[in-house]
Amino acid sequence: MDDQNSRLIKLRKKAAIISLIVGLSMFVFKIGAYLITGSAAIFSDAAESIVHVLATLMALFSIYLSSRPADSSHPYGHGNVEYFSAGIEGLLIVIAAIVIIIESVSSIIAGPELKQLGVGAIVIFFASVVNLILGNYLIRTGKKTNSLTLVADGKHVLTDSITSFGVIIAVILVILTDIELLDPIIAILVALNILITGYKLIRESIAGLMNEVDQKMLDKLTDKIISIKKDYWIDIHGLRFWQSGDKIFIDFHLILPYFFNIKQTHDEESYIRSELQKDFPHAELKIHFDYCIDDLCKFCNYKDCKFRKEEKSKSFVWDQKKLIGPPIYKIYKDL
Repeated sequence: MDDQNSRLIKLRKKAAIISLIVGLSMFVFKIGAYLITGSAAIFSDAAESIVHVLATLMALFSIYLSSRPADSSHPYGHGNVEYFSAGIEGLLIVIAAIVIIIESVSSIIAGPELKQLGVGAIVIFFASVVNLILGNYLIRTGKKTNSLTLVADGKHVLTDSITSFGVIIAVILVILTDIELLDPIIAILVALNILITGYKLIRESIAGLMNEVDQKMLDKLTDKIISIKKDYWIDIHGLRFWQSGDKIFIDFHLILPYFFNIKQTHDEESYIRSELQKDFPHAELKIHFDYCIDDLCKFCNYKDCKFRKEEKSKSFVWDQKKLIGPPIYKIYKDL
């Protein structure tokens, strides 16, 4: 493991530990505020905090496991565990939202009994500010270290912070209007917002496990390949990629002049890999080299070719559609 990878792993673990410590502290504050006030809205905030604690424990485990190098049982590494972690966090959030709704409905039926709401509002305001800072820190660190787990945890913490501000509004409205029924009603609205967050995390998790195309990543990758293209690259096709943890696995077919020797093709692969790793530091590249045929001369830009059978007479656009599509010799009749 090189120094850069080791540093990134330490940053991920540090961020997860900070998240866990802060999460435990916020849960203690919020559950204390709920016990003092009896507020369903504050209970909703406390319920999300316990989810944060459980999710962060899962995040720590996944960061530890995903940092392990590839082995004979996992030749592509252990990075996909981060998708499981994000999915489990999303599921926990959904469960928390359902518990909040049940508690709030019970409060509506029985009639809320609220007290010392001012104290509760102060505690929740403090917690919301802390979570706002923590959430931004986790997302920033997650993006810096390519950790889906930390980004997911950060988004959850930000949602927790927004939830807290919503709870503060609920408590203030109850104090001002003396309509205690507003407390469980706003708690239900908060729970619905939490459900949306949980759904999004589960959706991201499934997309990652199913190797769904990340369009932003695809745009960046194809733009990079097109920008480094050489005139004797006759065609690139079958471009594919998938991400696992901080690694991105890329493969495609590249058609080169048939007279290139093994060293020349190896040099091309080394060049492409080094260029891609400038934008994708942990990219792993596999290229299938194809040799050209006479029918491709009409598309070839290689002016110094001494074996050309005919002059270039047709062009095709080197764009994303072409790179991910079939080889040019299978579609050239339509051009």
